[in-house]
Amino acid sequence: MYNVGIDIGSTASKVVVLDDSKKEIVFKKVMPTGWSSVQASRDIEEWLLANGVTEDNRKVVATGYGRVSVPFADKVITEITCHGKGASFFNPGKDITIIDIGGQDTKVISFRDNFVDDFKMNDKCSAGTGKFLEVMAGRLGVDLDEMFALARKGKDIKISSMCTVFAETEIISLIGKGTPKEDIACGVIHSIINKVIILVNRIPKSDQYFLTGGFAGNDYMVEHLQELLKADVSTHEDGRFAGAIGAAMLAK
Repeated sequence: MYNVGIDIGSTASKVVVLDDSKKEIVFKKVMPTGWSSVQASRDIEEWLLANGVTEDNRKVVATGYGRVSVPFADKVITEITCHGKGASFFNPGKDITIIDIGGQDTKVISFRDNFVDDFKMNDKCSAGTGKFLEVMAGRLGVDLDEMFALARKGKDIKISSMCTVFAETEIISLIGKGTPKEDIACGVIHSIINKVIILVNRIPKSDQYFLTGGFAGNDYMVEHLQELLKADVSTHEDGRFAGAIGAAMLAK
């Protein structure tokens, strides 16, 4: 029997297939959600069938922004619960606080005694999310990897605008003044990190943080979160699959 977790986010959709022991990832896939989460779920179903994961040998839990768009799911569960459970896959038996920087929202989840005991989310604004960084990278004419490489060489400058639209205008002004691209990249990334820290500080302090979402495995993000939180921040290259992993664990 396969346990399938599907996390349809606003930007990317992640799928994880666990074996029946819930300890081994058999298959995994990430793909752009695109304009339609319904179409994304159809593409996922085709991929599952192509890998021999059928209605007869699977249990499916869907989570994320587009979880209601998965008609073949046996159950839908909120991303807060699934991210908490998924992070425990990488940190078995530990009490941790999860920082999930997604495409359209950022979540901070306190996971204690194998359950979510508190969480906070940013408001309906992309200024502290991956989408914000994507927009700003586009304005600088670089991709996200290049953005982080530039930031390592730059000096932090304050990006004061709290809104993505106004921040983009602010960056255009900085470009016009001849501000080095490296400094702008550094300022943009640090503005996201500072917003994440504000969110983290709204729940009880933790000794152990775990980074998931699109920046999982990003050394720059981890280093600066550790510096500001004055605590250990770990991550994993598969951390972006945390929601899907948690959904698959709960499918058991």
